[in-house]
Amino acid sequence: MIFSSPDPATDPYFAVALLRLQKASYALEAELIGDDRIPPLREDEVRLTAWRGRWLTAWDGVDLVGAAAWSEGEHEVEIEKVMVSPTAVRRGVASALLGQVLERSAGREVVAATGRANAPAVSLYVKHGFCAAGDEQVPPGIWITRFRRPPA
Repeated sequence: MIFSSPDPATDPYFAVALLRLQKASYALEAELIGDDRIPPLREDEVRLTAWRGRWLTAWDGVDLVGAAAWSEGEHEVEIEKVMVSPTAVRRGVASALLGQVLERSAGREVVAATGRANAPAVSLYVKHGFCAAGDEQVPPGIWITRFRRPPA
């Protein structure tokens, strides 16, 4: 697996590939939680490229198999997205991406959220030292679990 940190705002071809990955990955989450109203499925290329956080992508040769997005503050890092291609699930891609983000977050608390019924994502965060910080309904009918990981 090869990692890179591209900016989708500077490469329209990559932005299209990243959006395609996002839609495919979050379609799987929508199936797991039983609701397709999750925001990443509604995002278009303009909104994807306008977001000004950090990106890390995972490649298997020339195939984009995963990506993580996060924003950084002085004391906290917020993971916005972790996505894996349906063709690459259960191959450690999400774990590898999350591990890379955590390395880059040293000394800061890391927060994340996922669909409460998304058992693979919940297990991933717990495996990496996150603790559930509570559930929240956003929007009505969609439950997420928020996670926190203390500074390492």
